[in-house]
Amino acid sequence: MVTAAQQTASSPDAARTFPKGFLWGSATASYQIEGAAAEDGRTPSIWDTYARTPGRVRNGDTGDIATDHYHRWREDVALMAELGLGAYRFSLAWPRIQPTGRGPAVQKGLDFYRRLTDELLEKGIQPVATLYHWDLPQELEDAGGWPERATAERFAEYAALAADALGDRVKTWTTLNEPWCSAFLGYGSGVHAPGRTDPVAALRAAHHLNLGHGLAVQALRDRLPAAAQCSVTLNIHHVRPLTDSEGDRDAVRRIDALANRVFTGPMLEGAYPEDLLKDTAGLTDWSFVRDGDLERINQPLDFLGVNYYTPTVVSETDGSGTHTSDGHGNSPHSPWPAADKVAFHQPPGERTAMGWAVDATGLYDLLRRLSHDFPKLPLVITENGAAFDDYADPDGNVNDPARIAYVRDHLAAVHRAILDGSDVRGYFLWSLLDNFEWAHGYSKRFGAVYVDYPTGRRIPKASARWYAEIARTGVLPAV
Repeated sequence: MVTAAQQTASSPDAARTFPKGFLWGSATASYQIEGAAAEDGRTPSIWDTYARTPGRVRNGDTGDIATDHYHRWREDVALMAELGLGAYRFSLAWPRIQPTGRGPAVQKGLDFYRRLTDELLEKGIQPVATLYHWDLPQELEDAGGWPERATAERFAEYAALAADALGDRVKTWTTLNEPWCSAFLGYGSGVHAPGRTDPVAALRAAHHLNLGHGLAVQALRDRLPAAAQCSVTLNIHHVRPLTDSEGDRDAVRRIDALANRVFTGPMLEGAYPEDLLKDTAGLTDWSFVRDGDLERINQPLDFLGVNYYTPTVVSETDGSGTHTSDGHGNSPHSPWPAADKVAFHQPPGERTAMGWAVDATGLYDLLRRLSHDFPKLPLVITENGAAFDDYADPDGNVNDPARIAYVRDHLAAVHRAILDGSDVRGYFLWSLLDNFEWAHGYSKRFGAVYVDYPTGRRIPKASARWYAEIARTGVLPAV
């Protein structure tokens, strides 16, 4: 039965009040904003190498300067305070802290994050640190990268260094951001760093990212106060069938295994899905999974971070055609091992500048599914947002009504999921700043704050002011 509260909340004319204590924040990633690529001991990451390789990134853009957050962090924290954010999710740059991926930490790198977190705390903003947002030290990639077990072991050592240095300041930790992208875009389709195109390497990378996560959680738990929180952030794909045919529903199952259950299975349930192992048996026997690995991976978490932008629509195909676009870049190589008989389709309707369909119902459905599958695990929306072709008008204002509409609809979906029983604890808008958008370079603007790249000037967009009022009141206003 639909309650009166649910009926009211489903109406765009009704304001929606979020639970007391709901966390409102925004998010960034180190390589996308920091710059200072060769300062204070930092060495190249795989994204430095990838971006400097001709033809990899649009316009030849790199993160060498990015938004210069490394030098302008105090200004950026002041912006967060002005916008009333309760939390800031950022990532630590592994090659800034441990340049070779081995050995002792570089204190200048740690000092940057100490200063940043101190400033956040002084302004009443909760720091939420992600250990890995894709910038693997290049030296570790040269030794084999994530397809090799040693990288997972090095990751745990790095996690320990970070916890020892920042555990007195940072109470909320995330191990990995979107390991699906690291494994399958980095080693499968090659549209992300390091740009390799080997489906078996992609599956090996997925396992060793899982293992690195589990080992890192153990390292964090050993060093952090008991009240500290540990999590992982997954870009759970909400996969829908093009039709209700048996073949299309099986295509959903296959992609769900490769996109989602390859991580949620071992991380949250202690096992890889049997159908995934069967589907990929023609590529690998999974002998890289050693005795005890699944126990190491399956660590208790305080919440699951969920990144959502758009749904995925699939159907069966005979596999005779070329790989169809799945919204994750153009490459003749598929990021979906052993899924050559699955076709991807663009959903109808409005699209963002990324070409992604705007569909908040996917976020609602995803949250309800996760709450059903993992009922005792709280959820946090760690990324949600949209890129549009923003510009500053002659008066220096940046009006972005499409972004306001996108975020409003998705927050309404979150609110509805909460009313229907999902334990969602917070929402982080992606992104705080316009920034280096991976292979798209600086051509796509996701930020709530506009960045004039030639000067570095920050201009809060209309959406930033709108979101600030929600963060202040905890109320999503009526349309």
